[in-house]
Amino acid sequence: MQAGGLLLAALAAAWLCTGLIRRYALISNMIDVPNQRSSHTLPTPRGGGMAIVVVFLFSLGALFALGLLTPKQGWALFGAGAWVAVVGFLDDHRHIPAGWRLLAHFIGAGWGLYWLGGFPPLPLFGQAVDLGWIGHIFGLFYLVWLLNLYNFMDGIDGIAGIEAITACLGGVLLFLLSGNESIWLEPALLAAAVAGFLLWNFPPAKIFMGDAGSGFLGILLGLISIQAAWLNPNLFWSWLCLLGVFIVDATLTLLQRFRRGEKLHEAHRSHAYQFAARRFGSHRPVTLFVGAVNLFWLLPLAVSIGLGLLNGILGVALAYLPLLLTAIKFNAGGTEDRA
Repeated sequence: MQAGGLLLAALAAAWLCTGLIRRYALISNMIDVPNQRSSHTLPTPRGGGMAIVVVFLFSLGALFALGLLTPKQGWALFGAGAWVAVVGFLDDHRHIPAGWRLLAHFIGAGWGLYWLGGFPPLPLFGQAVDLGWIGHIFGLFYLVWLLNLYNFMDGIDGIAGIEAITACLGGVLLFLLSGNESIWLEPALLAAAVAGFLLWNFPPAKIFMGDAGSGFLGILLGLISIQAAWLNPNLFWSWLCLLGVFIVDATLTLLQRFRRGEKLHEAHRSHAYQFAARRFGSHRPVTLFVGAVNLFWLLPLAVSIGLGLLNGILGVALAYLPLLLTAIKFNAGGTEDRA
């Protein structure tokens, strides 16, 4: 009952907070006006993701009070999340040059990784392998990439919210099935906060998330996946499965644009999900399809890996193959709309 009350409170608070932010955005003219690189056609308020930030950071206090969050975990999630959200908020209001923004992202990732104890050993070739300093460097780049890819993938109505909710619910199931019941409320509360925002953002969106919210979700999901790997190394591969749609689309698109020598930080409409939304003439079917893939394809594989029924690397490869083929079909990173 206590957990259920917390989840309902988080959802309601995020819904209310998003509505207040929307009113403020309309009054202060904080509006995202469509241009040739936009996937929307109507001017829409932005910055609603700050509701997720505020609600979840307050929720961390409740988890700490209940003894479900250690001080180090709290410092990792609160410090890195708040820092990235502030950087995103400032960028939403007053553009920060890409180089300084990236430096800030590495600082936030380094902070979170430090308080979690670095990057954990991973199961490789049948045994847990401590990668040492190489693992810590990998963890740093992993967090920064998740942070940025989440920003890249927040380009049509509801997709970032659906991705976060389904990944977090998958994480809840993984924690419960793997015997780590004490940590399941963490992703559950994040899912509840995102759900409150999604009520405003589901197609057609009444408000957008903004860089503050998308960056916050990216770094939080990355930190939770590393936290999970410290409890059970197999769970890292499970989380890579859960986040597969975003990882595959964003990575393939980035590689294609890098190959052509394009500026990677510039806005564009060349992700597979953006091509798909234009092909179907609506954001809703693409967003719902992503949710269905997460629940009915990626989640079963993630659970199989977490329970030790499937090798982690093999499971991730199996999960990503159809995602890669789909991204190629929809011209991820392409220069013209062939989808």
